[in-house]
Order: sequence, then C-alpha cells, then structure tokens
Amino acid sequence: MTNSALATSHQESIKIGITVSLSGEYKSQGKSLLRGLEMWAKDLNSRGALLGSKVEIVHYDDQSDLQTSAQLYERLVTRDKVDFLVGPYASDLTLAASDVAEKHGIPMVSGTAAAEAIWERGYKNIFQVDLPAGRYMDDGLEIGKEVGVERVGILYRDSLFTREVAMGAKKLAEELGMEVVVFSGYSSNTQDFSSMVKDLKNQGAELVLGAAYLSDSIAIVKEAKRQNFSPRAIGFTSGPSLNAFGQTLGADAEGILGFTPWIRAVREPMAFDFDFRYRRLYNEAADSNAAGGYAAGEVLEAAVRLSKTQDRDAVRDQLRKMTFVSVVGRYRVDGSGKQNGKSMYIIQWQGGDRHLVLPERYAEKDSVLFVPWNDR
Repeated sequence: MTNSALATSHQESIKIGITVSLSGEYKSQGKSLLRGLEMWAKDLNSRGALLGSKVEIVHYDDQSDLQTSAQLYERLVTRDKVDFLVGPYASDLTLAASDVAEKHGIPMVSGTAAAEAIWERGYKNIFQVDLPAGRYMDDGLEIGKEVGVERVGILYRDSLFTREVAMGAKKLAEELGMEVVVFSGYSSNTQDFSSMVKDLKNQGAELVLGAAYLSDSIAIVKEAKRQNFSPRAIGFTSGPSLNAFGQTLGADAEGILGFTPWIRAVREPMAFDFDFRYRRLYNEAADSNAAGGYAAGEVLEAAVRLSKTQDRDAVRDQLRKMTFVSVVGRYRVDGSGKQNGKSMYIIQWQGGDRHLVLPERYAEKDSVLFVPWNDR
C-alpha cells in the first residue's frame, strides 16, 4: 500500500485519488497508468498550480482485484478526503470503483476502461477517455471486407472488456456480410489454445481476431505457428501494442496487427514529446496505458480550469459538456459519460517494431498480409 504525494507542504493541494494494479495480473498496465498520471501531475505542478493549488496524487495498490479496488476507493474518499478520482486499470475494476464514485457524488475520469456496461447504469460521475469496447475492431473488419475476407474467427477472454469487444466485432462482421465461423471464449487461466486454433484452421478462418490480453495473444500466436495455421491476417487487442509482445515472440510477431487507443506515431498533440519525456523519466517507451493516465489528468485539469472552481457539481457539468483534445485524442462524451469523439488506431509488427498502419491519414507504413509460417 503506497501513498504518493506531489504537493508542497506550504500550500493546500487538490487531491486526486486512484487505485492501480502494482501487483497481480494487471501490474504492468497498472504501473504504466500510474506513471502517466504522476507525470501529468509533475508537469502541472512545474507549470505553477491548478486554481492556485498544487496537485497531489494519492494512490494504493488494488492487487488487480475488483473488491480490493472498491474498498480502497472508499478509503480514498472517506479517509484521504480526495477531491476527484481517476479510474483504475481494467473495465471490471472500473465497474466496481465507479459504484463508489457514484455513491459519494465524486467525478471519476477513466483513462483506460472501455466496457460499455460501465456507462449503461445511468450514473452521473464516471467519464470515459478511451473508445467504447464494442467499437475497438470496427476499422479492421471494414478493411477486411474491402479486401474480400469472407470468414472470420473470433477468440475472446471471458472478462467484461474483452467480451464486449468480441460481441461488437461479431455484430459488425455479420452486418458486413461476413461469416463468423468461430466464436469462442476462454477463461483467464487458459494456457492451452490448441483446440481453439485447430477449430480456426479447420473452419478456414481468413481473419482471426483476438479480444485478449498480452499473455493470451502471445500464446495464441505460438499455437498458430505450431499448427502451421496461416490466415490472411491476425489481430489482437492489448498485446501487440506493448513492447513485451515483440520481445517475447521475436520474428514470430511479424505481421501481427494490434488495436490500440494510442501509439506514439499518432499525430495527436504532444504524442512524440510525451513519449520522449516519458522515456527520460522511466527509461522505457510510453504505452497506451501511460498515455491514458496522462490524458485522464489532462481532462480533469481542463474541467477544473473551465469551471474556475473545485466545486464537484461544476466540474461534473464541464466533464459532461466540454470538448477537449488530450494526448490520446479528442474527448467528447454523451449524456452518460461514454466517449463518442475518439478514434481507434491499428498497428502492425513490421521489421521488428510496431508501426501505425491505420487510419491512413496517420499511417507510417502500409499494412501487409500475414506471411505464411512456411514462407518465413
């Protein structure tokens, strides 16, 4: 359990509370989220103040557990007396944490959660920076349709976020006239993907989409190679956008697509500068979770500045109605707080690195078809 303070002792601070996964399954993503948020606070405090006050980040380790996260948000509100909240990593944790925000009437900005179920409960205090999960794979499917893909296979981890991604992909694929030949879920502790990959191969899936996390996506690629299964394209959420994906798979990562809400190559405000300064601070490249943490801080800052007050009702009103461009792109939400202004980006591993391939206006390189294992 950790408490990180960035405020000076001689000046009252604005407290921002968050739980992050510094241990457990999401510890890598949680660390990045916290670093991004703390970098924002450091930047803001170095510029001066927010309405005359320094910003202080108060955080605890939620251990990648939703009940622990919810309990610690209660502590942030009742014991630490934070002014505003930033949501944790992962949609299931955010679903639980937002119950606390709503109970106490404290605005919470989520930099990384995407599951639409979070915003379907009529809550007034949870605001989304990321893209809704059901739209994560839209561009990839539309491009697949344009190049003549007819048979799609979808694998998904049975969790809130990934399940919604998969359902959204299935719905759009069918609307586009493509046949979803495999639609298979698996539990978080699944390690053997042999039967699922065999099914994809037997059903002749041309486009394989995985609503998966890092470890799942790596395991699926390894199994595809073992079975010599070479569809026209393979794409995943989360995994391919992380350096660890390429570091683990090496040359086998070549041609794999990734769906990500942010990457340095995107020509959004400060993208390259953010990554450069993040590397200087933490000695590693920024990822979408770090950018999401920074963006959550930016959005809160904008709402407070536009409100010209720390009053929660005024800040909540600004969060609902304002339009703002953060490091991850446009922030614009509907009446529920769900994002409807942001774009999704598609990267591909080429030449041992991640390159932005879609949308075309931002692309560093053209996308290429997956090279069959036997031809490598």
